[in-house]
Amino acid sequence: MAEWLTVALPKGRLGEKVYARFAEAGYPCPEILSDTRQLIFENPELKVRYFWAKPSDVSIYVEQGAADIGVAGKDILMEYRPDVYELLDLKTGKCRMAVAAPEGAWLDPERTLRVATKFTRIAKDYYAGLGRDIEIIHLNGSIEIAPLLRLSDVIVDIVETGTTLRENHLEVIDTVAHLSARLIANKASYAFKRERIAALMTALEV
Repeated sequence: MAEWLTVALPKGRLGEKVYARFAEAGYPCPEILSDTRQLIFENPELKVRYFWAKPSDVSIYVEQGAADIGVAGKDILMEYRPDVYELLDLKTGKCRMAVAAPEGAWLDPERTLRVATKFTRIAKDYYAGLGRDIEIIHLNGSIEIAPLLRLSDVIVDIVETGTTLRENHLEVIDTVAHLSARLIANKASYAFKRERIAALMTALEV
């Protein structure tokens, strides 16, 4: 008898795209698309249940075992380093983590670089690899405004189309990492439900 598989999906457009992939792969749960305040959606026949979570929380639910598997952006995995298995690149939600600065800015290599970002660990790791001294300015809101107000020299942030940067006279000067949605699994769940998870992975790869 198959065991239940609990799946954490990120709220928003990415999660909706990912759910469509799961449904096409043979793991539908139509109730999840209904206009309801319900928090958990189950398909008893397939023994699969889904729930929506804030994108940055998906990896926590999976790490702690509240979900067997989930979908998280590579940026979340790089920044928070949850103790989970990264199983599959779903090749959706593609974007990049990039360094951006005001157009034509000259960045003195001898001076400590002021970096505004919400991705503190990613920025620190990136510049440590370059051997560059930096001062991190952690922000949670619109990062692009920081160099415009001379709060920082550069920003490290997710870039999709680059439109916001261009409209604010900023330009990408380096790419830190290419990002996309990843299928992740709780380590204990992967050990005990390996066959179910492997079958899902195979279906998603098609």
